[in-house]
Amino acid sequence: MVTVTRQPVLLTTELPGRTCPFRIAEIRPQVNGLIQKRLFTESTEVKVDQDLYQIDPAPFQAALDNATAALGRAEANLPAIHSRVKRYQEALADKAVSQQDFEDASAALKQAEADINYYKATVQSARINLNYARVVSPISGRIGTSSVTDGAIVTAYQPVAMATIQQLDPIYVDVPQSATELLRLQKRLEVGQLKNDGTNASKVRLVMSDGSTYPLEGTLQFRDISVDPTTGSVILRMIFPNPKGVLLPGMFVRGVLQEGVNEQAILIPQQTVARDTKGNPVALIVDKEGKVQQRQLVVDRTIGDQWLVTSGLEAGDLVIAEGMQKVRPGTAVKQVPFDAGGKPSREPAVKTAQTASTSN
Repeated sequence: MVTVTRQPVLLTTELPGRTCPFRIAEIRPQVNGLIQKRLFTESTEVKVDQDLYQIDPAPFQAALDNATAALGRAEANLPAIHSRVKRYQEALADKAVSQQDFEDASAALKQAEADINYYKATVQSARINLNYARVVSPISGRIGTSSVTDGAIVTAYQPVAMATIQQLDPIYVDVPQSATELLRLQKRLEVGQLKNDGTNASKVRLVMSDGSTYPLEGTLQFRDISVDPTTGSVILRMIFPNPKGVLLPGMFVRGVLQEGVNEQAILIPQQTVARDTKGNPVALIVDKEGKVQQRQLVVDRTIGDQWLVTSGLEAGDLVIAEGMQKVRPGTAVKQVPFDAGGKPSREPAVKTAQTASTSN
């Protein structure tokens, strides 16, 4: 016999999901050229701004030198044109030159200044292209295999990445949650069936594919703002520290999220719950007159080896845990305490009144 009591219970939800990188960068060239050297070892850690590939810089250096020379030529002509404009302006006051000559000199000065600005931009563009000949890592992380080798020809912004870098510490875990279950949880919080003070609401544990528990605790980052119309679920994103690289992208895991605390939860052993002909959960209780009564239950979930009952029982009810097959509703019984430790009892948890009187 089990006496029903109410107790606070922390409710959790276990959802399947997969890991994905915290950051990912696909390495593509920004200029055309020939790969002179690959400068990293595949499947190793790389740092931000670390050199990954060296593209032949010769054509870009030549373009920079050409632009620099053109800029120097344009700047060399500027003082002479500027002096000519100044002389024409003074001579114009004495009418020693025509207005047309002065305007032509002024136009030549503006053109020379525009040429200088143009060649400055050309120099800057050539210097940028020369810098792009060094392909560097934009993030820190683990780099995968290289799709090109020394001597390969690459093109700017080609569709196929030369390599991919993934930051794995920390790492994301994305799990889908049913929109129906999300609404049910929100309603339980609104009516007070669950309490969530926010202290541990964002704490998440992780169960690996082999059933072991990941030793480090994660946090819930956010719930997606839209429902996937094909699955009827929303994505929950969690983040976990991964200093040893145990979690790899694409691994199947299960996230254990804390929903809240049910302050008035009723838990009964699973063996006390049976099913009627329609499959509904039922339990046998002993009323105040010592007779067996059947109660139809509404159960939420299993917690360990117990059922969480949301309807059908009240605190103080006596639920039959053993010998259920020997009694029927309306039968008078004698109460025997149930051994919650799981040790086999020498006598059934209930005895019919007739059996008890015979043994006396």
